[in-house]
Amino acid sequence: MSKGHMNKHNDPRIDINHSPRKPGLWQSPGFNLLLYLIFIYLSFHFWSRSVETRRIEIPYSQFLQYVKQKQIGEAVITDRLIAGVLKENDPRTGRPKRFITIPLWNQELADTLSRYGIRYRVRYESRWLSNFLFNWVLPFGILFLVWGWMARRMGGAGKGFLSIGSRVRVHPDTREKVTFDDVAGYEDVKQELRETVEFLKDPSRIRRLGGRNPKGVLLVGPPGTGKTLFARAVAGEAGVPFFNISGSEFIEMFVGVGAARVRDMFEQAREKAPCIIFIDELDAIGRSRGAGPAMGGHDEREQTLNQLLTEMDGFDSSSGVVVMAATNRPEILDQALLRSGRFDRRIRVDKPDLETREGILRLYGERMQLDSDVDLRVIAQRTPGFVGADLENICNEAAIQAIRNHRERVTMSDFEAAIDRVIAGPESHSHPLSPDEKHRVAVHEAGHTLVALKVPTGEPVHRVTIIPRAIGALGFTLQLPVEEKYLSTVEEMKDQIAILLGGRVAEEMVLGSISSGASNDLERATQIARMMVTRLGMSERLGPVVYGRVQELEFLQGQSVEERDYSEETARQIDDEVRALVDEGRQRAMKILEQHRDIHERLTRSLERHETLDASQIRQIVEEK
Repeated sequence: MSKGHMNKHNDPRIDINHSPRKPGLWQSPGFNLLLYLIFIYLSFHFWSRSVETRRIEIPYSQFLQYVKQKQIGEAVITDRLIAGVLKENDPRTGRPKRFITIPLWNQELADTLSRYGIRYRVRYESRWLSNFLFNWVLPFGILFLVWGWMARRMGGAGKGFLSIGSRVRVHPDTREKVTFDDVAGYEDVKQELRETVEFLKDPSRIRRLGGRNPKGVLLVGPPGTGKTLFARAVAGEAGVPFFNISGSEFIEMFVGVGAARVRDMFEQAREKAPCIIFIDELDAIGRSRGAGPAMGGHDEREQTLNQLLTEMDGFDSSSGVVVMAATNRPEILDQALLRSGRFDRRIRVDKPDLETREGILRLYGERMQLDSDVDLRVIAQRTPGFVGADLENICNEAAIQAIRNHRERVTMSDFEAAIDRVIAGPESHSHPLSPDEKHRVAVHEAGHTLVALKVPTGEPVHRVTIIPRAIGALGFTLQLPVEEKYLSTVEEMKDQIAILLGGRVAEEMVLGSISSGASNDLERATQIARMMVTRLGMSERLGPVVYGRVQELEFLQGQSVEERDYSEETARQIDDEVRALVDEGRQRAMKILEQHRDIHERLTRSLERHETLDASQIRQIVEEK
């Protein structure tokens, strides 16, 4: 029952690999030779077996009896068997009968055959060829085939996991080009990149002024903001080849493979200059060196990074090769990568603002059948903190929602449902709430809504619902910001704490008890209060001092490492100040709910009846006399 809060361009076309495709395993000469040898061996084996099956196997005693009766025409004695021909013919075929028996060769048998006048030959059979084929060629051949099949399954079609060649993808000139017109907003980023385009089109322009072309451009920003799309737009604007590879594709299980791929990639780029090399997820190979033992994958990554540094420092800036890279972990990159002469430019691609979000929605909306009631401005206002990938997901979910409701056009209600699904998860209909639980959830969310409407800095409530969600939320209250804000004042943060505690206070006042539904509200209210005290210097008692060192991952939200650097006495004072801020918010929420108990009751009844209320319905209930 937590209060909903929004804490939240990629090009959909698929990359094309136009490098020459290697022959498959089944087309290799080695495989054909192996099949040929196996065929010869099996043919010889089955022929010899077929000859043996035409012979009658007799006991050794009967063989001696035939010798004494002089019924044997001739015999061949080997180390493996005795084969011979009887003097009588087979009545079925009219040919002499053939027999075989197990040998028991000794001097006495030789004397017996001579005494009875039996013609015989003694022959030693050399089976080295069949033994070699059966014991060596066939087992290792099967092992080779299985190993090659597994290698292609692990390494992808046309290449094994031990292949050392470059996996860089070269985008052909025939592919539809992406330009800055395909990227909505981000005018400051486009301006920075337009200069890179000018250097690629006319490399001599800056040299006439005594400068040099930038070698590297590093795009940093949260995941999903369109860093790869910007790199493709630069290549499309400049009209040059575009090389694309991910940082993780350099790393293999053997040391030296990544460095070889880096060399191969730059050799290909020099041949096609001017061009752009784009390395996605640069942090996979660009992590700071010297952290941990140099062995295994760590040593391979360092060798790959050293080779990349050498190539970027060695190639001539006038060659027209620009290296672009993207990462969302700039704080862990090796400083040698960021120095002048390598990645000269660092461009921040941050989360889009309101105007940019609306522009992104318009780009995706051009491909959709939108109803006349769709207001992209409202959708953009509802999605602060969303990146381009999130907005594309919302458009896709809205289209799916329209299909589910058998509509020919996507309506505003489809977008509303899509945003709720992305923020809070899909609706859960398999576990409906009991009447008592439904009433408690309605009281809780009505408390959030009423406090949000009455605090001085509260943002307008856009939507409140008590429909359970699959991720565990039993309801949420959604506020719609009037304008984009990048700073928060003390008053705004205190109001936020009061809003978060409004649901729990409402349960306590109306129902006389509290539930576990406010766990997330309490956690977030405590986090805001602790940040005010320890990070923002908003406590009069402790003053404008930062307590504790926190290493936050700039573009990966919610991940940080905290190191305590203060005493136990200071820790107790921090806890007291945090408790005081939370208690102050609780008292403010309680006062608002006591003053407007009638409005809270009307909101509760309407939520139980309709389950979801929009801004107009909430306004009508509040203004009702």
